[in-house]
Amino acid sequence: MKKLILGMAIVASAFAFGQKKDANALNAQLQEANKVAMDAYNAKNYAAAAPKFIEVYDLLKSSGQDNKIYMYYAGLSHALANNNDQSIKIFTDLVNSGFTGVETTYTAKEKKTGQVVNLDKSTWELMKKNSDYSDFKTEQTKSIEPDLYETLSSLLLNAKSPEALAVIEKGLAKFPNNAKLKEAQTTAYLQSGNTDKFVSGLKEQLAKNPTDPTNWYNLGVMQAKTPATVNDAIESFKKAVELKPDFSDAYQNLVYTTIGDDAKVVGQINALRKDKPDEASKLIDERRERFTKALPYAEGWYKANPKSIDAVSALKEIYMVTKNMDKVKEMKAKEAELTAAGAK
Repeated sequence: MKKLILGMAIVASAFAFGQKKDANALNAQLQEANKVAMDAYNAKNYAAAAPKFIEVYDLLKSSGQDNKIYMYYAGLSHALANNNDQSIKIFTDLVNSGFTGVETTYTAKEKKTGQVVNLDKSTWELMKKNSDYSDFKTEQTKSIEPDLYETLSSLLLNAKSPEALAVIEKGLAKFPNNAKLKEAQTTAYLQSGNTDKFVSGLKEQLAKNPTDPTNWYNLGVMQAKTPATVNDAIESFKKAVELKPDFSDAYQNLVYTTIGDDAKVVGQINALRKDKPDEASKLIDERRERFTKALPYAEGWYKANPKSIDAVSALKEIYMVTKNMDKVKEMKAKEAELTAAGAK
């Protein structure tokens, strides 16, 4: 996090000018709190870093500097520590406050040493009259407001909060082309049960980025729920594995979507065997044809995830229906091997 390094510079110069005694004491507190926060963060002790960043914020605020960037650091630290409730609260406050994180830095070069120094605005203005300094520059940092909305949206979605969609749409009103928020919106539609908008969102994302295998997979899952779009689902799953050849879940869905409701078909065949053998034979042939179509997908599933007992069992069943008994024997042995390994 590069911004944290900048934060240290802000703390270091926050009270370089002013009432010396009080400023020095407060600056020492700030430096210590910031060091502890930074050390904890860099050591990935995020739970310890978060309250220290809040302490830095409170110390600055007590001197009249409402620098919310430290609350942002605290919110990130809480999120990384999986303290989601605390992180959600902080990010919600930051979003509602209109905080953007945009800061202006003021620098000048000391002619004698060539060193560039950071200054506060008033000192920077004063130093312009000092012939010992040159190269007076200002620089504005990039807005982090999109990141605030993205992070808060992700936290709310993970918490399955009903407030997620409202936050996402508020963010999209400000940043309509933000890809992460658009993706989050699609997920929020699914969580809220609005499957039509979820599918529309997936299609919109795929129109912009047709090489995303996960979105093709998710679209396939939704299409497979409706008989009229089952063939579309198969094409979506095929696109997913084309883009990601080891996409085990997509292969699995290809197998079962291609085969269809096999238990129902087997029931129909058994009911027809005695009185309508020709109709039963027709269903048997159609079933075998579906299993034959599913075979390469099952083999792809097994290749992508050879330790999946579900993949092995499905492949064994397909080999049985397509009458490849050598392969049935091989899959039975593999099934026993995996079952034994699972028992251990």
